[in-house]
Amino acid sequence: MPAPVLSFENLGLIQGSGWLFRGIDLNVGERDRLALIGRNGAGKTTLFRLLAGAIEADEGRRTIVPGTRVVLLEQDPDFSGHASLMEWALAGDDAPAAHEVAAVAGQLGIDMTHETASASGGERRRAAIAGAIAQQPDVLLLDEPTNHLDLAAIEWLEQWLGRFTGAFIAISHDRTFLKRLTRSTLWLDRGSLRRAEIGFGGYDAWVEKVYAEEARAAAKMDARLKLELRWLERGVTARRKRNEGRLANLHEMRAQRAAMLGPAGTAKLAIEADDIKTKSVIVAEGVTKKFGDRTIIRDFALRIQRGDRIGVVGANGAGKTTLLKLLTGEIAPDEGRVKLAKTLDGVVIDQQRQLLAPDKRVRDILAEGGDWIDVRGAKTHIRGYLKDFLFDPGLADARIGTLSGGERSRLLLAREFARRSNLLVLDEPTNDLDMETLDLLQEVIADYEGTVLIVSHDRDFLDRTVTITLGLDGSGKVDIVAGGYEDWARRRAAPVTNRGSAKSAPAPAAPPSRGTKLTYKDQRDLDLLPAEINRLDGEIATAEAALSDADLYLRDPGRFASLIEAIEAARMARATHEERWLTLAEQAEALES
Repeated sequence: MPAPVLSFENLGLIQGSGWLFRGIDLNVGERDRLALIGRNGAGKTTLFRLLAGAIEADEGRRTIVPGTRVVLLEQDPDFSGHASLMEWALAGDDAPAAHEVAAVAGQLGIDMTHETASASGGERRRAAIAGAIAQQPDVLLLDEPTNHLDLAAIEWLEQWLGRFTGAFIAISHDRTFLKRLTRSTLWLDRGSLRRAEIGFGGYDAWVEKVYAEEARAAAKMDARLKLELRWLERGVTARRKRNEGRLANLHEMRAQRAAMLGPAGTAKLAIEADDIKTKSVIVAEGVTKKFGDRTIIRDFALRIQRGDRIGVVGANGAGKTTLLKLLTGEIAPDEGRVKLAKTLDGVVIDQQRQLLAPDKRVRDILAEGGDWIDVRGAKTHIRGYLKDFLFDPGLADARIGTLSGGERSRLLLAREFARRSNLLVLDEPTNDLDMETLDLLQEVIADYEGTVLIVSHDRDFLDRTVTITLGLDGSGKVDIVAGGYEDWARRRAAPVTNRGSAKSAPAPAAPPSRGTKLTYKDQRDLDLLPAEINRLDGEIATAEAALSDADLYLRDPGRFASLIEAIEAARMARATHEERWLTLAEQAEALES
């Protein structure tokens, strides 16, 4: 193994009255692609600051190869005291040249002359990325790099990191980002650091294996040790089985909605059926909205039913928030109409953490200072409710100012989910949340009996939660696709058939021009593809479980590489089969009607 360019030996840091972590050894090679995983409060950001040399450790030795440039992209950089984004980027002893910052900023689409005081979260994040990359790092530490970025900027960053010749470590809640880019995983857990030579795709299986081993060890020792295994209290294996069941239900719901949607997202629903009419909660018909000369939404129509989970995606400025406000009745369309069910009672969760006053206690936010909270009509003790949202029950009297950003976001979710409602509006709900809280949020959404509207750039989160995706391209057109982000991305990437070209490939599974039923081959595919999709899911799960072997890469790099290739091939095949099955389901529905 090549010598590391950056390392810590026997690292220890005291925080408060005890050790945040101790006895940690960490080596970073010159081409490492590392994911750093851990719960909110585990010390991930603090570890980054130690690696960057911004703070000193209480124990241990930091070693760095002379000339190695370590750059930290902070989660929330401090722009105060700087008039413009460029002025901020050029501050400090190791500041890059202005033309280098401008070159990267141009690719990211950010004007560095913008005043910091009026810059949005997305503009500040792009400016911070431009400033970090322009420093030409050898080791790049990325703390939640995709926060506030739109899909185009995330994809640009992924492509840049794919070409990057140095090493990077990423803290991120964006599973898709980590799966695409990382080759090794660091897990910071209860003061210790583990490393596995697997990408983030094998992380879940690896964690389950570690906890299972700890459970067996704890069973042989003091039963009190089991209380420290908080994941085991929730049941990692049981949770995975529940999530598999929820995903199966989600795919079934997507198939049902695909059968109701017209071809390629035209949203021609079978609205004459009484059962559909009674389930409708939001009906948009011919909706158009303009701001000045620009058309934000053009001729949009959709009937949203009770229980739908709607995801809204698109670049910053494409009109996502405008569409959300139209669908909830906050603003009126210029043309067309939006009809809301009279019984609709919504809750908006928009990550406005500043509304949580730092001097208030947790119980003040949840229970108005008392011990009991009204959770959708049922009285629940605050300590038990805190545990449901992965808090230590003892935090009931903690001040908001002592909580991390992720903990404040989780507290906001706990407060709003306690309210009675039949409509949830979630605006970028995943920012600052750790993986464990994201799993919890997905469960809550899956079990929610009402309708959910979600604006998010988190692709994996959308794939796990929504039944319909509304994709905006900035021209006013809204694509309506049954499924999640990947379904929308495939639809967006599909080549447009040129009718005038003799070489144009025919669309797959085109509907027959005559006849009243599917062909034998199409009907056979419609019947057999679900089993084939399930088989591919099993192959993917088996391969990912094999990758959880921490020693596999060193012991058998050939098998490691073949497993990675097998997973990618299985995922591509599954995506193709799912697309064909949905197309055939639409055809079958059209023929029956």
